[in-house]
Amino acid sequence: MYRTERSSLLLTRKGMTVPRLAIVDPETATGPAKELYEGPLKGKHLNIFKSMINAPAAVQTYLGMGGALANASLSPKEQEVVQLAVVQANECGYCASAHTVIGKGAGLTEAQTIGARRGSIDDDARLNALAKFARTIYDTRGNVSDQDLEAFRSAGFNDQAIAEVIAVYAQAIYTSTFNHINETEVDFPQAPSL
Repeated sequence: MYRTERSSLLLTRKGMTVPRLAIVDPETATGPAKELYEGPLKGKHLNIFKSMINAPAAVQTYLGMGGALANASLSPKEQEVVQLAVVQANECGYCASAHTVIGKGAGLTEAQTIGARRGSIDDDARLNALAKFARTIYDTRGNVSDQDLEAFRSAGFNDQAIAEVIAVYAQAIYTSTFNHINETEVDFPQAPSL
């Protein structure tokens, strides 16, 4: 695990991790941060956003990615498989916990969320292909082989789906990298241990 040294040095307050970036409280936010809290983040005062909002452009990047992916051919359930496979490989506990909850809301079973995090889903060939392809992208840093692409296509996916998996992958790397740097405190139920 990459964060062992840093994790042992975390400052704590009442047993909780202290994020490394300032927290912008929704109740006292001003300017663009207040506009985001009262607009697209209304009712979504999650710990990730409370620090990300230090840079409204960073939140807008996240929202733009999510907004664009809402129109993808990959279903929300399929996108969550990609998210779970990537954030687990990238060792983001915050994201694994968040996307376990979101994935279940999108129709994944508990076993499928765990399988996606492992990069292999036993009970659904299509979801399994997504988990494997997302993990292959991560493991090869995008340098997938012709055989990897052919295996994904043979599972029923086309070039549009390939491009969308890459977009979901990019979103997962964006949020997990943010959470690593910030050491965002998890405000979701903990994802099951693997």
